[in-house]
Amino acid sequence: MPPLDSQAISAVLIHATNWVGDAVMSLPAIRQVRRSFPEARITVLARPWVADLYARESFADEVVLYDCRRGFRDFACKKKIVSGLRAKHYDLSILFPNSLESAVIAYSAGSRLRAGYKRDGRGGLLTHPVPVPRRGSIPRHESYYYLEMLRRLDLLDGLPEQSLIRLEGAAAAAKEGRNHLGEGGLAIPAVGVSPGAAFGGAKRWLPERFAEAAVLVARQKVASVAIFGTAEEKPVCEAVHGLVSSQGIRAANFAGRTPLKRYIEMAAACILMLTNDSGSMHIASALGVPTVAVFGATDHVATGPTGDSARVVREPVECSPCLLRECPIDHRCMKGVSAGRVADVALELLK
Repeated sequence: MPPLDSQAISAVLIHATNWVGDAVMSLPAIRQVRRSFPEARITVLARPWVADLYARESFADEVVLYDCRRGFRDFACKKKIVSGLRAKHYDLSILFPNSLESAVIAYSAGSRLRAGYKRDGRGGLLTHPVPVPRRGSIPRHESYYYLEMLRRLDLLDGLPEQSLIRLEGAAAAAKEGRNHLGEGGLAIPAVGVSPGAAFGGAKRWLPERFAEAAVLVARQKVASVAIFGTAEEKPVCEAVHGLVSSQGIRAANFAGRTPLKRYIEMAAACILMLTNDSGSMHIASALGVPTVAVFGATDHVATGPTGDSARVVREPVECSPCLLRECPIDHRCMKGVSAGRVADVALELLK
């Protein structure tokens, strides 16, 4: 592959990943793109549900919403997006998603150079196709998958020894978040709880244990409890809310009421986040909020939170991590984690 000459590249289009957790884990790589092209105009093309993640990030000069349906549908929407991108004359597109669709968009938008992993049958659309790293050839955390692509493009000298993912603007976000919590009827300090997780129930710790752990911490810290989730997670969040409130702790259920921007702000304002392996976990950890995540079905090394302000609690049973959406047996990986154990880890983290 010919080298990517920073002097000849004045406009870069970054195709963001499609899901919140992946988007957070790709942040170190996107920040490295800015370092590699410090004078370039950098645009992030992002799905609406992840776009707010980049609002306070200094690496992005512009965020463009990609709100078309996936696959070979919604042709009129895709044509409009491509037309708008083509008018901006990008020298380079860097594709962090693995999809063929992202390569078609970059090619159709007229990007002179197109770089991404060679997979999903899209190699012929890329000027810089990068071989997919073999299993075991790079550290297991998913953030290294994106960094390794840049290393193979000679945009990074070597992989960092430790993964550390951080969002910019956490202090400003927290200031806004404290206002939102107050408007929701909560006093500061507040303990955050995010009891949901996408892609199946195997990733979810028991709601009654989330409630019990939150109560134990809230009593020690004289705190209220803020419960977060998507609209689909309202029932589990309402269950946690009811259990916490029944113990005399002030609580509010924000499930389905916090678009990503507001969740970032409110999470930043919490003194602690209790969560599963989820997008909420990745955001809280990246904000530097003390985060305790319960892992079971998924790989805590590959997708766990990063940095000294995060802890993982798990029961190392023989079948974990299974990576299954639903547990076919007795959910022993999650049932083996007690509320008291999680609360103790959280209180130790908050010292």
